[in-house]
Amino acid sequence: MSEGAARRKANDQPALLDTELEHLPAELRWREWMGRVEAVIFAASEPVSREVLSRVVGKDCHLELVIDDIRAELAGRPYELVAVAGGWQHRTKKAFADVIRGAFGGTARQGTEGSRELTQSEALVLMCIAYFQPITRGELSSFFGKEVSRDLIGVLRAQELIASGPRSPRPGAPYTYVTTKTFLSQFGLDTLRQLPDFEALEDAGLLSREKLLAGDIMPGFSDPGESSADVIDE
Repeated sequence: MSEGAARRKANDQPALLDTELEHLPAELRWREWMGRVEAVIFAASEPVSREVLSRVVGKDCHLELVIDDIRAELAGRPYELVAVAGGWQHRTKKAFADVIRGAFGGTARQGTEGSRELTQSEALVLMCIAYFQPITRGELSSFFGKEVSRDLIGVLRAQELIASGPRSPRPGAPYTYVTTKTFLSQFGLDTLRQLPDFEALEDAGLLSREKLLAGDIMPGFSDPGESSADVIDE
């Protein structure tokens, strides 16, 4: 390779990002790290993980403290920085939900492209998957005393709320289903451990383990088989 070609190739290489910023005073270094972290999160279309953020700050940067300082500065803004789906994301505060719906005619919804509101049947099946995963379609059908259709499962998969889990040890090794990071993101959860406590839901009369296992309909939901006598589908 000629000297000119080597020089051009070197010029084409992106400059290494200075993450340590040792030439800056401590306060300015911290402000720069804060700006970098917020810029990366703001530019991302999905929650940003610690691994990604660590690429733009120094090895001695305490990311949680950076996040805390950013949150403090956003205290009076209509949006906030939240921990969700194993990362961080900017989200509009819930107090402004009605304002946003009014501005966009009720069509705006945070989530995956092409997502829509779930029917009661879909929400019920999704809730069961969230609490009892990994779970097969046959086990879901046993819960409700009616077959859970492949189409309904397909709707939840299409919205990336569920995905295939490990094969069940049952005969035939059927697929199981589990929730996804998109599920966590849409419901504002950082991990599944933040799901409401099952016993608390039972105490509040919102969920009944006995009725669920017996195939009865839980309070607050219409019959998930209302459009068909034998299939949970819409």
